[in-house]
This record gives sequence, structure tokens and C-alpha cells, in this order.
Amino acid sequence: MVIIKTPEEIEKIRKSGEILARVLRELKGFIRAGITTWAINKKAEEMIRKLGGRPAFKGYRPGFSSKKYPFATCISVNNEIVHGLPSKRRVLKEGDIVSVDMGVNYQGYFSDAACTYIIGDVPEQVKKLVEVTKKALYIGISKAYPGNRIGDISNAIGSFVKSHGFSPVRDYCGHGVGKRIHEDPSIPNDGVAGVGELIREGMTLAIEPMVAMGSGEAVTKEDGWTAVTKDGSLAAHFEHTIAVLETGPQILTPWDEDA
Repeated sequence: MVIIKTPEEIEKIRKSGEILARVLRELKGFIRAGITTWAINKKAEEMIRKLGGRPAFKGYRPGFSSKKYPFATCISVNNEIVHGLPSKRRVLKEGDIVSVDMGVNYQGYFSDAACTYIIGDVPEQVKKLVEVTKKALYIGISKAYPGNRIGDISNAIGSFVKSHGFSPVRDYCGHGVGKRIHEDPSIPNDGVAGVGELIREGMTLAIEPMVAMGSGEAVTKEDGWTAVTKDGSLAAHFEHTIAVLETGPQILTPWDEDA
């Protein structure tokens, strides 16, 4: 069931999103070669708590797992698509791309966002993958107007990604967010325009393109969490929490300093 939020509830989600955005902006200057994904997770959790929030992922049990998630963040490197586990043994190096996904609980209201960071110099095609994924996020958001359908978001993302020679990951998708970290509706990263749930004022959505350089097929590693590309190709991931207002979509997680 889709949960429609009141203006007062959207303001609480906005405060959650502001905490999350601040952390993701701070991580941009923190993530570098030589540090571990564990250190990134530690930094993020410390900041979330210092700013008055709680890490929404820590202790959360998603539908695909029988276990609660043990970290504040999901950190996915290179061919890892999503749900990567922070590790003291995973040391980042020049040429890596690193996706950080996290949620914040602020007074019982939730936001969810993700960014992919580039470490050092990478080939132009890798830069293009990251740029296309980020732009696909904003193209998807631009379709989140009252009266449109969820399929309009999905189609806009998938069509743009494929037009640049990359593949949307279809096994994972965006979702509603706000009173819980995951709510209805699901928002696929590819699909048919004009179908799916009607977009209504008061919806709060987490739109999150995940894009692969190769086929886009995903498999889960033996740890039971980390999703990787089946063909080993690189993947990127960007996400915003938005509110659907009468005038259109409004971003509640403003981590993008260039937007």
C-alpha cells in the first residue's frame, strides 16, 4: 500500500534527508585511495549520530534476507552493484569506483540516498558510466509529477541509459520511503511508459538508477548480501529521496553540490 504523507510528515523526511545529504557531501572529501570501506562506514555512522539521526540500515532486515543488516552503510566497489559489506580488509585504490548507499532515521522518518565516487584517474568510459547513471537519476526524477505513472520514471531511466550503450540493472529498484525505509511502490530502472502506480501528491519516493557497463545481470555473493554484475563489469549507483508536490518533484536529499 502506498503511504501518502502530509506536509508536516514531508518536513520530517526533509530533515532526515538533510542529515543524509550532509554526510554524503562530507564523504566526497574523505574517500580516497588507501582507506578501507570500514573506515568510510565508521565515518558515516559517526556523522549521522552527531547530526541527530540514526543509521536506518543498521539492524534492518530486508525481505530477501533472514538476517539483520549489521552496518550503517552499503559500500559497493567496482563490479559490486549494491549491498556491499564494509570491511577492514577492503582497501580502496586508485582507479576504483565506490558506491555508498545509506539511510537515515530522524524522529521516526526515513530518507535513503546513494552516490558513486571516483578515486583518481579512470578511463573515459568509466567516467561516462558514472555520469550517465547520475544524469539518469535526474531524468527519472523529472517524470515524478502528479498524474504520471511509475512506468514513466522507469522508462525515462532505462531509455536514457540504453541510449548511451549501458544497461540498467533490473533485479534491483527504487521504492517508496518515509515512514519506513522501504515502502510501496517499487520503481524499476527500466520499463514501459504509462503503466504502473499512479503518481500522486504526497508520495515520497527513493529513485535509484543502478547501471552496468556490461549486461546488467546480477548475482549475489556468498556473503548473502553483496550483489555483483554477473559478467564482472563495472556498475554505478545514484539515489535521491524526493517528495511529489502539487508543483512536481522536490529533492529531499540535496547531496549534489553541482545540481
